[in-house]
Amino acid sequence: MNKDFTAINTIRFLAMDAIQKANSGHPGLPIGSAPMAYTLWSKEMKHDPKDPDWKDRDRFILSAGHGSMLIYSLLHLFGYPLTMEDIKNFRQWGSLTPGHPEYKHTKGVEATSGPLGQGIAMSVGFAMAEAHLAAEFNKPGYDVVDHYTYCLTGDGCLEEGVSAEACSLAGHLGLGKLILLYDSNKITIEGNTDFAFTECVKTRFEAYGWQVLEVADGNCDLEGIQAAIKAAKAETDKPSIIIIKTTIGFGTPNQGTAKVHGSPIGEENIATTRKEMGWEYDPFVIPEEVKAEIAELQKGFTAAHKAWDDMFADYASKYPEDAARFEAFFKPVPADLFDDDMYKFDGPLATRQSSGEVLNRIAAKLPNLMGGSADLAPSNNTLLKAREYFSKEDRLGTNIHFGIREFSMAAITNGMMLHGGLVAYCATFMVFCDYLKPALRMAALMRLPSIFVLTHDSIGVGEDGPTHQPIEQLAMMRSLPNSYTFRPADSKETAAAYEIALNANKPTCICLTRQKLPLYDETGKGALKGAYILKDSDDPEVILIGTGSEVEICMSAYDELKAKGVAARVVSMPCMELFEEQDEAYRKSVLPCSVKAVAVEAGTSFGWAKYADDCVCIDHFGASAPAGTLFKEFGFTAENVVAKALKVIGK
Repeated sequence: MNKDFTAINTIRFLAMDAIQKANSGHPGLPIGSAPMAYTLWSKEMKHDPKDPDWKDRDRFILSAGHGSMLIYSLLHLFGYPLTMEDIKNFRQWGSLTPGHPEYKHTKGVEATSGPLGQGIAMSVGFAMAEAHLAAEFNKPGYDVVDHYTYCLTGDGCLEEGVSAEACSLAGHLGLGKLILLYDSNKITIEGNTDFAFTECVKTRFEAYGWQVLEVADGNCDLEGIQAAIKAAKAETDKPSIIIIKTTIGFGTPNQGTAKVHGSPIGEENIATTRKEMGWEYDPFVIPEEVKAEIAELQKGFTAAHKAWDDMFADYASKYPEDAARFEAFFKPVPADLFDDDMYKFDGPLATRQSSGEVLNRIAAKLPNLMGGSADLAPSNNTLLKAREYFSKEDRLGTNIHFGIREFSMAAITNGMMLHGGLVAYCATFMVFCDYLKPALRMAALMRLPSIFVLTHDSIGVGEDGPTHQPIEQLAMMRSLPNSYTFRPADSKETAAAYEIALNANKPTCICLTRQKLPLYDETGKGALKGAYILKDSDDPEVILIGTGSEVEICMSAYDELKAKGVAARVVSMPCMELFEEQDEAYRKSVLPCSVKAVAVEAGTSFGWAKYADDCVCIDHFGASAPAGTLFKEFGFTAENVVAKALKVIGK
């Protein structure tokens, strides 16, 4: 057995043994795809296990995240900070080897993966970031940004619609440094893919504008695999997919069947496999010759990294301003970005309009701001006016035409953020956050500060009717851990939403109106606490809590209550999650338990019981009519709020 196959079998048996010890996991993909993965990592991928965060490393994303023992075996074998004890504790409490790869939890894992297809879409974001940063910083003789994005995927990822959306866009953009390794083993959980997936993947990707390469024997033809990777790297005008035919669970008694997809192989079958493959090593043992080979490879990794470091030092001496900008791109947003001018506006504006103004003010100070909309930029107001569009012809552009692809748009945005060097946002109508929710959830899991701009946030959409009027979406977004949902009441609160979003360690959804809203004297940086008092009385009998456009109704109701001799308080609550982060004393000062409260929001009442004794909300779908008519017909009036307030205080 040659040294490469010894290393490949080491990966296979590490995966088998760890999954067997855990009595849980997916051995089929790690065993079957070990040859392509080892060939890539040992011969073609630019990386340095001693510095997993090297900025110009190639990125490897395991989209088929259920095969996590593949990447854990690779990370351990190549000397990343993942111990054999971690391998032995696969899927156990507190280990660095969870069931699916998790970003920031395990060094060397570039993205959380597992929900099939999203890894492919995030990879497109990685490749877009690389292309833009290369155009921004590279000089003749100085390729400061020059790396590839590799994504390993299975049949299941290609069945998911998000992969189709993303790969279509990648082909259109000609992302030549994106390489997809397709582990084509024709097996999913239910059995052979012929049950549900018989399309010609080759023709499909050719139609997308990709280069398509094939390896007929992915089990044994290492030279063919390496030649295909080299050919993919040589094609600079198109992304490449390498269709590699493999046998799931290769070499095991149940190879080629669904039995080996998602269950441990079994002690007896592992023993049989060891015998058939001539593997004489005990569980979790790495042969000395493999250790020696990896140590030799590390010399090359170290040399490549040093060559880049030396090149960058020379680059910095010749182009000091560019080198400083490059370093700044990868640092947090400057603390002084949001000055008082960010909060200055003249008169009433729809918050989607003030959002557009704030985005452009940010863009003037933040050159690495990059994003776009799902074909709705004129409605979302997300165009960066002084910038061009990112395209195959212009990599310097920072506006993005995502097309009508909400799910992949959000996953691509996550990929851009994961790559580093960019501050990325995306936008659509709020009702369509249902399409992108899985990517929003992944951003929250990864604590990734992606920005989601969601306009047309209520029945205020008006004539477009109930298909476009969000009702339950706010409650859905607020239920998501590790995220902020911000619904500003005016332009100044909109600026606060962006200040929070740019300094967060989690995603932020900014929910914005189609219709104009007043500009209040009392609003501003108080919104940074999530909820605050806008209008008060000496001894309030009732509190009116509003968000977004309904704050205006609360302010009118305050005046009507005052005329009736009832002392009220108006609280704007643009972000529940931020309010919950404040100390108890502050929260009680805004919403004392002794005072009854009424919440007013043009969305479902779900979730408001925590803060209010009664609600003016909408727990049914809307209708097609002018916005003013809808607000009146559905009870969003000062008169109705006053009636609710009087009821809760017994007057």
